[in-house]
Amino acid sequence: MSGCHGVAQFLTWVVLICQAGCCLLDSIGAAGSFRGIPVSNKSNLDQGYCERKRKTNSLSMWSLSSESLIDMLPVDTIPENSIRKVRDCIFSVAYPTPFISRVLLVAVSKDVLEGILDLDVSVKQTDDFLQLVSGGKVVLGSIPLTHRYGGHQFGSWAGQLGDGRAHLIGVYTNRYGERWELQLKGSGKTPYSRNGDGRAVLRSSVREFLCSEAMHYLGIPTSRAASLVVSNDDVWRDQFYNGSVKKERGAVVLRVAKSWFRIGSLEILAHSGELDLQRTLLDFVIQEHFPSVDMNDSNRYLDFFSKVVLETANLIALWMSVGFAHGVCNTDNFSLLSITIDYGPFGFMESYDPNFVPNTSDDERRYKIGNQANVGMFNLNKLLQALKPVLDHRQKHLAFQILEGYSEHYYSRFTELFRAKLGLLGESEDDNYLIAFLLKLMEDTKADFTMAFRQLSEITQDQLKELRVPQEFWALQDLAKHKFFSEWVTIYLLRLGRNMGDSDSTRRKRMTAVNPRYVLRNWMAESAVQKAKMNDFSEVHLLQEVLQHPFQRQAAAEKAGYSLRPPSWAKDLKVSCSS
Repeated sequence: MSGCHGVAQFLTWVVLICQAGCCLLDSIGAAGSFRGIPVSNKSNLDQGYCERKRKTNSLSMWSLSSESLIDMLPVDTIPENSIRKVRDCIFSVAYPTPFISRVLLVAVSKDVLEGILDLDVSVKQTDDFLQLVSGGKVVLGSIPLTHRYGGHQFGSWAGQLGDGRAHLIGVYTNRYGERWELQLKGSGKTPYSRNGDGRAVLRSSVREFLCSEAMHYLGIPTSRAASLVVSNDDVWRDQFYNGSVKKERGAVVLRVAKSWFRIGSLEILAHSGELDLQRTLLDFVIQEHFPSVDMNDSNRYLDFFSKVVLETANLIALWMSVGFAHGVCNTDNFSLLSITIDYGPFGFMESYDPNFVPNTSDDERRYKIGNQANVGMFNLNKLLQALKPVLDHRQKHLAFQILEGYSEHYYSRFTELFRAKLGLLGESEDDNYLIAFLLKLMEDTKADFTMAFRQLSEITQDQLKELRVPQEFWALQDLAKHKFFSEWVTIYLLRLGRNMGDSDSTRRKRMTAVNPRYVLRNWMAESAVQKAKMNDFSEVHLLQEVLQHPFQRQAAAEKAGYSLRPPSWAKDLKVSCSS
């Protein structure tokens, strides 16, 4: 039996993965695209209009408003900020709780401040800014809101959840006419805090700040992080739920997104029988965020569902293409806009393993990386169940057919992305096998996912043909130990030979543009966290800079070892839901 056929029996898991399932203005650079996906349409805007405007370095000249939400969606009639069961509303009014101790600014995203919020980065030096981003001050004219939602957590309906430690402090409309919702995370108790204290701690906040920005620069739809602050307020956490409660420092991230509505936003209304309110919310979401859906069409909810299915499949395929595991793929953490939100115990896979689970709280390994596509299908089915009351019989049948198409959407996008990672042009019926073969070799040899693809992007075809793997290509050297590696190389080189008009240098340039050299590995985040605990924010800043250019070799990153084998202590790292 040939080696090629000998590995076929090992490829079942790959098939399962694949088939599963106001206006203060200034110009900024074009955001570009990633793997053919437009990141921004700013280049189509009236440049003359933008050039006539300026950023501001004073919050006194800058405004937020909650009117666009409050005018259209009902607010809780009970004004008290007390923990309770909430009904007949989308939001409750709740103000952030200021820290008692001194607050330090850890980091800001210049791109978010200047490119989205029209604020000159020098605003970070003002006390007004520090007060705003730490929850100590609310912009005049804006009413802070907390969102009511429910969700399926680890497969079971959890009832009312909601923003237990997050405050939507207003909506900002920038120079491009884009509406962005600003939300503080870790800013105190709300009616949805349940048994929590409404706070977030430094370690998880550093991770969220860095990863949301890192994902953006990887070209993956995500919420953004504008700032990170830390206090000396005591926050008590049992990090690993083992009875070891420890004192940590409270922190707040100011994060922004076009919308924070999620599958659980609709689920809570369906479960409580608030169908008129559900229609109101659906119409609002469609009108604001799905402009291609005709509001006058009786099939608008069906069209909305179809787009969410397609974009969710795309998002999870993108996650897989960079080895990202969300960690808590509950329906309350799945955005209706199909962006990555609610960074908790996430992880970028190091040694390739489809059973990789970043969350130590996930005892059943429900959210392992190889199951994310299946979980996406589960969550979309829960969305469909929530939509059923507003669909007629025919529409329900069509919606089920749309959901059945999820697997094909995911499989197609997954294959497209991995073709690009391997530098393949066009399509071949053998491409799926080539991809699956490689991933199985990586699994068997525990080769590093990120660096194996990156080093395939850097090695020459001549080196591959002669099986000469340079010492610096450590991940490929691990891969080359597999008895079937040479056979895979033969198949791969034959396939590259069918890239019409392609050269090896062009291939390598193309592949390095889609295979990152740097991702936010857990050990890197942990190193930054440990320094930040001592008020040394240097590595937070270093990582922030490096991760803005993940596809480019950087001297500072190489010196820090960010492209080397993970340190030995990294294998003992644990991340939990506690934050």
